[in-house]
Amino acid sequence: MSYDHLEAPSILAVMASHRASHRQKQLSVLSASTLAFTICFAVWVMFSIIGIPIKERLGLSETEFGLLAALPILTGSLIRLPLGMLTDKLGGRIVFSVLMLLCVAPLWMITYATEYWQFLVLGLFVGLAGGSFSVGISYCARWFEKSKQGFAMGIFGAGNAGAALTKFVAPSLVLGFGWQMVPRVYAVALAVTTLLFILLTHSDPAHKVSKGVTIKAQLRALKDIRVWEYSQHYAIVFGGYVALSLWMTKYYIAEYGFGIATAALIATIFVLPSGMLRAVGGWLSDRFGAKAVTSSIIWVSWVCLLLLSIPKLLHWIVFTALLFVVGLMWAFGKASVFKHIADDYPDRIGVISGIVGLVGGLGGFVFPILFGVLVDLTGVRSSAFMLLFAVTSISVVWLHLGERQRRRALVPARSEEPCLQAPTY
Repeated sequence: MSYDHLEAPSILAVMASHRASHRQKQLSVLSASTLAFTICFAVWVMFSIIGIPIKERLGLSETEFGLLAALPILTGSLIRLPLGMLTDKLGGRIVFSVLMLLCVAPLWMITYATEYWQFLVLGLFVGLAGGSFSVGISYCARWFEKSKQGFAMGIFGAGNAGAALTKFVAPSLVLGFGWQMVPRVYAVALAVTTLLFILLTHSDPAHKVSKGVTIKAQLRALKDIRVWEYSQHYAIVFGGYVALSLWMTKYYIAEYGFGIATAALIATIFVLPSGMLRAVGGWLSDRFGAKAVTSSIIWVSWVCLLLLSIPKLLHWIVFTALLFVVGLMWAFGKASVFKHIADDYPDRIGVISGIVGLVGGLGGFVFPILFGVLVDLTGVRSSAFMLLFAVTSISVVWLHLGERQRRRALVPARSEEPCLQAPTY
């Protein structure tokens, strides 16, 4: 009796089972990583809310408040490159888990801080949570095929909505229980998230780079001009997003006279879409190309920031509508920049994303401090948008020069084509 007819179905069943298992791992890794990044991001921008009562309690200037809110952004930015390199070497699961655990203790200790320097020091350690981006973006991207990487990275990047989570949760905790309750709740949430992440995620040895790849070889990416172009764009779409996430609650209070809860709620109109709709930017980049999406969002942002720079002439509704458009553009741009990276550097996603993420994060650190300095010097709060407009103008110039260079590169190719000449007699 022959059993040959059973062979093909059995092989197909095994293959289907394997594919289902891989799809389950993809979804599990992406879901757990996005949750973890959301909580980490909420922790990272926590001082944008608790910094306001701390500022009043300690009598801080605008510049000192800007430094307090931005200092966690510094460490979260500087750590991104080494974390990206470690992710390429060790894998995202172990690096992400250890990183979150390291942030729990200093987060809880903020509750007991009483002096300005203590808040600054603890803020440096808590800021490590911001480095989770370069870990998770590489970890998730490697689980997906190239045609779906933009969408997958966009979903993970939607964890930026952690900033909106802070806008919703932290003010209620401050008003109901005092600012000390915020770091306590966040510490517990981060510990629980770490446990869930360990239980739900997976590792794949094939996702690690070869052991023969040295640190020096990884850092050669710093000589690539495209990496710095992507970094410039990301400094705007991500650095500007983080900076305004830290600054806008205070801005609405000082400029329009809202209370802290109302100001934080209105600020989420900018913060929430700029985080949640990042996945749409990934989908657009997969469909229309990262270059087209990036160019479009830079130009639209440039126009909106010019209008937002007009001091004290915009009603708060018009102002918020323009800010919403900026948030929307930056959501798409955050995804399109990293689609560029996945397309151009598929084997070095960790280190390249680390470099670009570092520069973008540094924008999130520097901008709030400069916002405070400009307000202290000029008394004009819209000077923050004047600064962002100036920085975006650099990207506009870079895009223009890049387009000119591309057109020049086509000239030799065209000159080599045969052409018809008039006959000579």
